[in-house]
Amino acid sequence: MNEHVSVDTTSAIRQSSDKPLAIAILAMGGQGGGVMADWIVNLAEANGWMAQTTSVPGVAQRTGATIYYVEMLPEKDGRAPIFSLMPTPGDVDVVMAAELMEAGRSVLRGLVTPDKTTLIASTHRALAVSEKQTPGDGIGNPVVVVDATDFASKRTIAFDMETLAIKNGSVISASMFGALAGSGALPFPREAFEATIRAGGKGIEASLRAFGAAFDRTQTKPRDPVSDKPTKRLDALPHSAGHAKLDALLGQIRAGFPEEAHAMLYAGIKKLTDFQDPDYAREYLDRVATLHALDKKAGGEQKAYAFTLQAAKYVAVAMAYDDVIRVADLKVRESRFQRVRKEVGAKDDQIVYMTEYMHPRMDEVCGTLPKGLGLFIENRPKLFAFLDRRINKGRRVRTATLFWFTGLYIVSSLRGRRRGTLRHSREMEHMNAWLNNATDVLAENYDLATEILAARRLVKGYSDTHSRGLSKFDRVMSALPLLRNREDGADWLRRLKQAALLDEGGIALDGALKTVGTL
Repeated sequence: MNEHVSVDTTSAIRQSSDKPLAIAILAMGGQGGGVMADWIVNLAEANGWMAQTTSVPGVAQRTGATIYYVEMLPEKDGRAPIFSLMPTPGDVDVVMAAELMEAGRSVLRGLVTPDKTTLIASTHRALAVSEKQTPGDGIGNPVVVVDATDFASKRTIAFDMETLAIKNGSVISASMFGALAGSGALPFPREAFEATIRAGGKGIEASLRAFGAAFDRTQTKPRDPVSDKPTKRLDALPHSAGHAKLDALLGQIRAGFPEEAHAMLYAGIKKLTDFQDPDYAREYLDRVATLHALDKKAGGEQKAYAFTLQAAKYVAVAMAYDDVIRVADLKVRESRFQRVRKEVGAKDDQIVYMTEYMHPRMDEVCGTLPKGLGLFIENRPKLFAFLDRRINKGRRVRTATLFWFTGLYIVSSLRGRRRGTLRHSREMEHMNAWLNNATDVLAENYDLATEILAARRLVKGYSDTHSRGLSKFDRVMSALPLLRNREDGADWLRRLKQAALLDEGGIALDGALKTVGTL
């Protein structure tokens, strides 16, 4: 616990029994919670108040934020105030949360109460490890948090203060300080807040811009709507891409597909051109065109061509699989180096090194080799094991060094030979089997065929992640013979897919498959 107390003990003749104003700040590392607590203390002292700040660190980076606690009281007749070291549930005037789920935690801790507390929270998310490790969508529901804060607080101010700060070249502490000033929860004018920032001496102009933007936003639009559905943006089909082959692809989309599918198909050809080349994107459109023709025969127009839309999405996903070539390509792109430099705030004259952890296996090496050579090695267990003992080990790779950058660049340059690799051959075989399953049931059970296409979501990543996803996909597809003649077959397949996404080990899927077996 860190403690800073500002009291003039030489003039304190007796203790004050007046109730202090209490502020709790919940922030993670790097969000400037300590800076904001110091700003509030300095603000109070500059206006003739006595103030104290303490902090209790969280257990780890995302198992709990640090709680900075400030109490302040106007100076009165030389009496020394009695300040608490930690916030007391039900007795906090202002709670400030630098992330949405931390606002929810403050409600659970009892720090937010409807008769007393003004809650100021940023609606952006910094995902916890438990949210990231779920195979499917493990992100906490923001709507539940907002509903709880509306019920629990006297007043809620909630908008994306992180994005606002970044747009103004500052950090979230500055925009939250502006929201605090705009809320009127403290009895100090805006000028006093700004003077406190100026007295800090660092990043003054950027902090003042973020402060002012948040202050104005709090005054005009203090709430941001939140949704439990991720925002998806698909670019509209352009008139021209400025390249003959790409323009031909755009013309193929316009001429051969319903307008509902244009945006998704355009996203697909962009993805596959980036993954391989325009010819590969044309193969994608040809595949989807074949599926669309079957969709029309099966009465897809009455279903708004749902089968074609799912095909447009997941055939592109299946064709743009993650292999060693793709991973190497992404790691040596200039855009990635620029993004990392921006994230760490590196200056033009500073050198930034990135250390990656890589653990290749002989399986990935064989997959990158020409099909014949890869199969030759795999079919000789002793040779495979001999090579795997030398390949299968963790390595720390400094991507920005000449040696490792050159190595990764050479691997990425194998993209032109990707179609001849063992991995590509297997991916295409698996994709053809998957699409055959969907088209086989399309005429008799349209909804089930559409769900078969959507089940491709289970296959993702590379190495161990890809193996686990492929195993779950195959287990879900194993229930298809039991479902194809059922009217509710699509619903059951959707439940199996959702169960497969609940946990890494597939425990929920095992239970769901047992249930389907009893139908």
